[in-house]
Amino acid sequence: MRRITTLTCAAALALALAAPATADSLRPEDKGQAGFGRATLTGFAALPAQTYVPGSEPSGSLLGTAPVNGVTPPFPGQPVQGFSGIARRHDGTFDVLSDNGFGNKANSADFLLRVHHVKPDFAAKSVEVLGGVNLTDPRGLVPFALTRPDRTLTGSDFDVESIVRATDGTYWIGDEFGPFLLHFDRKGRLLEAPIELPGVKAPENPYLNGGRPNLASSKGFEGMARSVDGRRLYPLLEGTVDGDPAGTLRMNEFDLRKRAYTGRTWTYQLEDPSHSIGDAIAVDANRFLIIERDNLQGDAAKVKRIYLADTRDRDHDGALDKTQVADLLDLADPRGLGGAPGTFRFPFQTIEDVVVLDDRTLAVLDDNNFPFSNGRTPGRPDDNEFITVRLSRGLQADSRIYR
Repeated sequence: MRRITTLTCAAALALALAAPATADSLRPEDKGQAGFGRATLTGFAALPAQTYVPGSEPSGSLLGTAPVNGVTPPFPGQPVQGFSGIARRHDGTFDVLSDNGFGNKANSADFLLRVHHVKPDFAAKSVEVLGGVNLTDPRGLVPFALTRPDRTLTGSDFDVESIVRATDGTYWIGDEFGPFLLHFDRKGRLLEAPIELPGVKAPENPYLNGGRPNLASSKGFEGMARSVDGRRLYPLLEGTVDGDPAGTLRMNEFDLRKRAYTGRTWTYQLEDPSHSIGDAIAVDANRFLIIERDNLQGDAAKVKRIYLADTRDRDHDGALDKTQVADLLDLADPRGLGGAPGTFRFPFQTIEDVVVLDDRTLAVLDDNNFPFSNGRTPGRPDDNEFITVRLSRGLQADSRIYR
């Protein structure tokens, strides 16, 4: 049986009295495995749902004209929405990735894929959009047909859901339609042809050639971590490959120097097969933070958690060992940063961004699926919220991930 550690306050107190050893006194191989208590909200900022890229093209023309959560399509510009991946710039700003647009390949041909440059201001509880770049293929490296003749990439071409910055400043982005790995320069220009995952194809994969997909739609590379030494990528599927046990997700290793998958794989076991993962980030050579969520929102939401997953598989069941580090539906908020003092909930359908700020502090963002999600206020499209969360104790992480 997998070990999933979640301690109540009373259990944590009893454990502390019975075993006074601290994380610093643990053996190196045991650090990060003990339980975590309740995490605390330390910062809150929000970008209004109806924020558009200045001077951008209209969008949403394929959504019809009926109001959605009080917003009527088409929209006057490109929404700054769908934060499905995040990369830290180490200067107080972040690059965030918009996902494929309005939910699927068929309705997102006028949504331009983009990396936004944003800066949260937690004192003002706001997020400033500093700029960004559209994703393009000016060199014609994509070997199949694209939506636009100018080769600006759209949500009908790729469903981009995860992003990391390489040591050379370029971006690696995970897609769900292939699933593919996509490599872009810092100006958003594609540098290499899309790289397939051997043996796995989604229904939107352009190379199916009448074959049968073995991965469900929109279940490709939802999360992707970069190794702390910068040499490897660890893309994580959101869905289960046909033939694998229900609720198991494959994480593959990709060698950035060889531009090839190494053949090493691990599995992440969902708490329930109906759940999904939202993001993944490396903590050290063996451990990753992974967001797991249900598909519900608002008061109905039950599971929005961050787990610490360990590749060393101490119980030998073939799956990553998991330790819960934060319940995003039960964050302490004594200062009332997110509303009234007490408990803060992050009740969004899709929570798809986590980044480590220091050994005890995480930044977490939602994907607001503009204009569809309304987890914060029924009948109103969700904002893009940007929160910081302090864990009950340190991760004992490799300092290279946040320095």
